[in-house]
Parts: sequence; C-alpha cells; structure tokens
Amino acid sequence: MLSQQSIAIIKSTVPVLEVHGTAITKRFYQMMFAENPELLNIFNHANQKQGRQQTALANAVYAAALHIDKLEAILPVVRQIAHKHRSLGVKAEHYPIVGRNLLAAIKDVLGDAATEEILNAWAEAYGVIADVFISVEAEMYEQAKKQQGGWAGFRAFKVVKKVRESDVITSFYLVPQDGEGIAAYEPGQYISIKLEIPGETNTHIRQYSLSDAPGKPYYRISVKREDELGDRPAGKVSCYLHEQVADGSLLLLSAPAGDFILDQEDSRPVVLISGGVGLTPMVSMLNALAESGSSRQVTFIHAARNGDAHAMRKQVEELAARHSNISVHWCYEQPSERDREDRKYGKEGYIDLTWLQSLVPTADACFYFCGPVPFMKVIYRMLKEWGVADEDTRYEFFGPAGSLASA
Repeated sequence: MLSQQSIAIIKSTVPVLEVHGTAITKRFYQMMFAENPELLNIFNHANQKQGRQQTALANAVYAAALHIDKLEAILPVVRQIAHKHRSLGVKAEHYPIVGRNLLAAIKDVLGDAATEEILNAWAEAYGVIADVFISVEAEMYEQAKKQQGGWAGFRAFKVVKKVRESDVITSFYLVPQDGEGIAAYEPGQYISIKLEIPGETNTHIRQYSLSDAPGKPYYRISVKREDELGDRPAGKVSCYLHEQVADGSLLLLSAPAGDFILDQEDSRPVVLISGGVGLTPMVSMLNALAESGSSRQVTFIHAARNGDAHAMRKQVEELAARHSNISVHWCYEQPSERDREDRKYGKEGYIDLTWLQSLVPTADACFYFCGPVPFMKVIYRMLKEWGVADEDTRYEFFGPAGSLASA
C-alpha cells in the first residue's frame, strides 16, 4: 500500500502530467530503447513513429495518478493492457527497466520541478502499479498455457488457405504445425503474429482479430494491406503478409487474448457497427451468434469506401438470408459506378444518427463498434447523443488504446 504522503504527492502531479505527459512518455521510449534495444523486438515501430504508443502510455500514467488512492478504478484498463502484454510476450523482468526509464524521463522533462520527493513518490507508486500488472499477467500466462489446446509464448502455425476478400483485405486460415489442438477463444479476441522479415533488424509483432466464430479447427485472420499514403509509409507486416506469405508458409502465433468480447448472456438486441477492416471482430461475433442459434435481434452495419473495398459482403448477406433475426446494412462513402448499378448499399456517405435510428428501433441494446479512430469517435458521440448507456457501448482500438471522448 502507498503511504498517504506519497498519494498526496502523486495527486499533486496530475496537472503537470496533463500538460507534459506525452513529452515524458516520448522521452521515456527514446531512453528505454537506447538502453535496451532488444525491446524493439516487442514494440510496434509504426505506433512509435505515429506517436500512438506515447499518447496511450501518457493516458495510462495520467489515469494512474488521478486514481492513485483507488487503483481498483483503473483495473479494467489494467486488464485490457495486460491482455496485450501477454499476447506480445511482456514479462515481469521488463518492469524494472520500464520503471527506471520512466523516472529518468520525468526528471529529464521536468528538470528541477521533479524534486527528489516527487521522484521517490513516483518510484513507490510505480512499484505498486507494476506489481498489479505482473500479478494479472502471470495469471493470464498460466491460463493461456493450461487451457485445452493452449500454449505459452509463440507457436508455429501453417497457412492452409489464403483468400482475397476485397481489394485491400485478405484472409489467412491457420492450423498448428504440430497437428495438435488449438485454444478456444471468445468472439472478438485477437492473436499476435511474430515475424522475422528479411532485411529487418528486429522482429515485428502485430495483433489481428480472429475473424471467424470459435470452435473451428483453424484460426482465421483477415488483414488489411496498409499501402503508403501521404507521409505514412506502407505497413511492413501487412504488406509482407499479403505479398510474401502463401499457402504452406509458417507463422508464429501467441494464444488468443483480448477483453473486447461478445456478451452471450445478454438477451437484448445486439448492434454490430464497423468501418473498414474493423469488421473482423464483428464478423466473428456475427458468425458466433448465428451458429449458436441465438434468437436475439442482430443488426450488422458496415461502412466501407465502396464495394471493391468491402470484404466478406457475400458471406454476411448469405448468413442473413438464412437467419430471420439478422439484418445487414451497408454504407459506402464513395460508391463506384458498379455499386450504383447494383444498389446493394443502403446509404451513401457516412453513418449518421438518423439512419442508425431507422435501422435500430431502440437504444436499449448492446452496441459493439470497431474501425479507424475517427470513425469510432463519430459512432461514440452518436450513441451518446442518442442516450445509449455507457455500459451498453463496447469498442476495440486496433493498436494502443486511445480516448473517444476527445474531439
């Protein structure tokens, strides 16, 4: 337990973290990677370059300081991050490295304002918070290893089928190289893939949602190829998977993880809203609902640029045709001429509240949504405007967690 003096000191630093948090975390990563370059084998380099990881850590540190006297308030965030850490292979021995560099970064950015008293209080607080993460993650590692078909670390899987789903999304069907069983998972969870790409100094780890219902003898992931766009370089891992990985290729996978999962006990209507490749966990949830024989009213809404970029449309429409409780709706931002001729989409432009309310008769439902961050912010604000309860909105960030409440 933290001393009352340390709690008071940590709380006094909240306004400082609100202003300087991202500068501190940016400096932290610079110092940590300089001292421990081997950690570059774990962290996503693209998220580092785009500043997403720094912002996510700054938000987490700020939340920890704000709730330092009642850390149970941040346990949901702890578990969300712990799932990612277990999936990536973060271990207990990494925490002292993080703590040492975080304190050094606070001192480096704040200078004389970071007094010995403040640094000692943060050292004490970090020790308590790190112990919580280590404990939660140790339990997750044990669960992943001991469950039927489970394993520790990374396991070799073979690509048995590669399917082009759209102009930019391809599915990979994966089975264990050793021929043994695979771990069960909840609809909405993800796996990590670890790659050694020729010519690259470090290994690269990426997390991809499982895009089919559980209970199959394979895992399926559906990956969007991230092409170069403006100042954003092409995605090394997604392009490698699309261009170099073929039937018979081997990939290293960690066991399924994640807390963005379908609540299958809730009997109310369920609404699945996705944008772009954000449809992958939604398709897993949709397939699971259909295969379970659920009688819940399911509304599946997907936004895509146009029909050429729209993955899995045929499979989803066929599923809806077989199940009267499932309705599907498409929104195309820029329909092609062929789209206009086929007229298989319900709305042109963007999802708005009026259209959403015309498809979903009640706000008393469970809403799941996933997609690019700007898309999710719009959906979040829309649901808040409609009066949907916070506990009825569930969402997943692809990459480091962010905030949907900000503009």
